[in-house]
Amino acid sequence: MVRAIYPGSFDPVTNGHLDIIERASRAFDHLIVAVLENPRKVSLFKMEERVAMLKIITKKFSNVNVDSYNGLLVDYADKVNASIIVKGLRAVSDFEIEFQMALANRKLNSKVETLFMMTNNIYSFVSSSIVKEVAGYGGNIRDMVPKEVHQIIVDKINSVKNA
Repeated sequence: MVRAIYPGSFDPVTNGHLDIIERASRAFDHLIVAVLENPRKVSLFKMEERVAMLKIITKKFSNVNVDSYNGLLVDYADKVNASIIVKGLRAVSDFEIEFQMALANRKLNSKVETLFMMTNNIYSFVSSSIVKEVAGYGGNIRDMVPKEVHQIIVDKINSVKNA
């Protein structure tokens, strides 16, 4: 059984993330969507909120579960017996950063491979940062985020904006 991890901050989850989840769920026996707790990064959504949104959008996939972790990704991969790390790419600039991290992960644990998946080109401009910025100015993010969590995202951004 091939277990893969799709890690990220998912702050918030986007349709680009969902595209990678859908495709990776078909490619691997089991996919763990792992939310990174990064103390160096200030997140809009709390860890629990990001996990909850991901659970909502992944409930239709029988071989996908959602978890959170902190620390080194390769240590987490060992803990959950995963041999593949899936990284989504939108543009060449993503590749440069992700390639460097993949090499570092290989140096730390040569048993774990990193595979890159290009997101669907209709989502290549979508990032969590873009979603937050557009929604923060009252723009329409309906085509950028999964419909099941659209209102949760809008409400959170509006509550922070109006605080």
